[in-house]
Amino acid sequence: MNRKRLWISPPPPIVLAMTLVLAFAGLAAAADAGLRAGAAVSNITPPLGGDIVGNFLPITAKHIHDQLHARCLVLDDGHTRLALVVCDLLGIDRVVSDEARKLIDKATGIGREQVLISATHTHSATSALGEERFRFDQPLDEYQRFVATRIADGVACAANNLRPAELAFVTVEAPEHVFNRRWHMRPGSIPPNPFGGSDLVKMNPPAGSPNLLDPAGPTDPTVSIIAVRGVDGRPISVFSAYSLHYVGGVGPGHISADYYGMFCDELAHLLDAERLDPPFVAIMANGTSGDINNINFRTPRPRAEAYHQMRVVAHDVARKVADGLGAAKYTAAIKLDARYREPQIAVRLPDEEQLAWANKRLAGAAPEPGKADLSYIYAKRVLEMAKYPVKIPIALQVLRIGPVCIGTMPNEVFSEIGLDFKRRAPLAGSFMVELNHGYYGYLPTPRQHELGGYETWLSTNRLEKHASEKMLAELLEMSAEIAK
Repeated sequence: MNRKRLWISPPPPIVLAMTLVLAFAGLAAAADAGLRAGAAVSNITPPLGGDIVGNFLPITAKHIHDQLHARCLVLDDGHTRLALVVCDLLGIDRVVSDEARKLIDKATGIGREQVLISATHTHSATSALGEERFRFDQPLDEYQRFVATRIADGVACAANNLRPAELAFVTVEAPEHVFNRRWHMRPGSIPPNPFGGSDLVKMNPPAGSPNLLDPAGPTDPTVSIIAVRGVDGRPISVFSAYSLHYVGGVGPGHISADYYGMFCDELAHLLDAERLDPPFVAIMANGTSGDINNINFRTPRPRAEAYHQMRVVAHDVARKVADGLGAAKYTAAIKLDARYREPQIAVRLPDEEQLAWANKRLAGAAPEPGKADLSYIYAKRVLEMAKYPVKIPIALQVLRIGPVCIGTMPNEVFSEIGLDFKRRAPLAGSFMVELNHGYYGYLPTPRQHELGGYETWLSTNRLEKHASEKMLAELLEMSAEIAK
């Protein structure tokens, strides 16, 4: 059979030129299409029977008071796509974040450097830090794998909900709920630490004690708020960050998202956004609260029933945020960007004297079952810290969302570090979120290290004395890059 060859003549130059012009115009239109946003919630509540590890001794989870969630927001400016995830967990081990970001990239194409995953630090959740939470590198356990998968599911659903949007940034003040928990006290009133040494400050001193002198650091009363709504005016998400530790006061063996979850529920109620489709998602991230809590040590409040104080804080902050949104000025002209680095930071390894102390203590009598003997607990932790490498990669990240720069660290960060970032970062709407992409203990400043106290004890604090300065310098350098 004879086959005729079909020849297609090349288009005339003018046709080719017009085709290219139209193609470039289409790309430009797509790039200038404006902001799109979508949000979703993914349930990460564990089964009962696991260990709640918010205290020195674990407590068995016996009741679910309220569900735990990964709250997800995806933003897309036509060039860059970002995902912000906040989980109702004490902390997230690095392996969980790595696994979740791998799954997110596969499902949505959002690269690992464009995904923020942080924990609220609720003390009433079973742990996603792993069965060996003081081990540097560990395999994923069953619950960690579940959490990573559900985070990825939440981001995928948020991406499915993307639609044209506008964004605003506002702040409100809530100073009445934040108190520095590290105190200078009268000489002789601070008990020895678990290592047999002396500290110059006391974490959580007796409230109302006549021995109280002054707090050892500042507080940050500002709630930073990123509000996102559809071009039709319907709310999509409100991402807030507040530098307040968990409030606590839960029932025995209860799982709860603490005030973070209550805030989200109350804000949705105040905005009349409880049953929207696609859903409205309120998000409360933990700012820099490593030395902050909700206890007024000067004027202690009377003991209240379970969940009362948590509700007081959540509802008041939600009301302040809802009122602050009345002054929000929205725009779709939002530029997105991200930077991510993993500098090598030295670990606080125990010296020979500390190792000898730990081995001697563990060779002695074990504590009675159910008794929190701090010297015994810290002796075990010291030996675990001895297994760490000399240096470890620390995930640091900054996100630009229009006029906002979010900086992150995988630690419980002292409030003064967050305040320093706000002052020195080039974008006016700058703030920090802690416990992102891992958990490496408290992060005091060098000055706070000199004072001692719980947050500086070896294993409670895992990084070198000057880690905060090095990590902050990296964040400021990255924030300068995305501000250009």
